[in-house]
Amino acid sequence: MVADWFSGEGEDFRLLGTRCGACGSVFFPREDSFCRNPGCTGGELAEVPLSKRGRIWSYTDGRYRPPLPYVSDPDAEWEPYTLLAVELEDERMVVLGQAVPGVTTAELEVGMEVEAVPGVLNEEAGTTWTTWHFKPVSAR
Repeated sequence: MVADWFSGEGEDFRLLGTRCGACGSVFFPREDSFCRNPGCTGGELAEVPLSKRGRIWSYTDGRYRPPLPYVSDPDAEWEPYTLLAVELEDERMVVLGQAVPGVTTAELEVGMEVEAVPGVLNEEAGTTWTTWHFKPVSAR
């Protein structure tokens, strides 16, 4: 799991960002040291849950095995995956992530509504690395 990037399960699952108390800018991934807004002199940063839903801004497929440091079993058959850029509903910021397994680019279109759901990045020797995926809302 990427520490502190998301929390909750099921309907309570949310990506976590931070909001600057001085200018109101929201950041993902979270920022705990300083406001990334170059026009802000800085303020207290507070953790905030981000919108669960958003709309596809762009998408593509990953048909190659990525190089290190990505964790990948070189002996396992490679399975393509779908990458999404999603504009979150309230924050109007674009977040990248994978689609839920089994969703292909043929099933997607720009502007389609999706939601963030818990996902598994990798499982090995009793360890599960968790992440988030985006799921088309119509695929409930």
